[in-house]
Amino acid sequence: MKLCLCLVVLACTLAGADKIQSETLRGKLIIQPGQQPSVETPDHRRILLDGDQPTRKVLQDERVSGFEMEARGHFTAPDRFAIDPQHTRALLVRDHGRLKMITYWCDVCGIRAYTPGPCVCCQKETTLDLRDPNDIQ
Repeated sequence: MKLCLCLVVLACTLAGADKIQSETLRGKLIIQPGQQPSVETPDHRRILLDGDQPTRKVLQDERVSGFEMEARGHFTAPDRFAIDPQHTRALLVRDHGRLKMITYWCDVCGIRAYTPGPCVCCQKETTLDLRDPNDIQ
């Protein structure tokens, strides 16, 4: 019985050990051609950004450069931050004082996308459409 209890405690400890604590990074989003996307923090540090493939596509879109942003994720080094996966809505920008989700809209087909690029239907370039995170299903 004691052995079973010890194994359960050990399993619970190990299961919790690999979870990375998420934190929020705030600052001005900086996107420049040929450079890795970054954020300038309020204390003027520059932190390089990375994320999953859809997040990387958004981080290459120069239309979002200059926005104040908030990103949930974790530091992989003192000057590198990995944003949580896009489906968790971890990357938001501030527009007119409110946090908005970065989306893209095709006005021809009425299709919303979450990465920049051509519409999946008509191939027309989608437009940046910042949305309230609560309005997106």
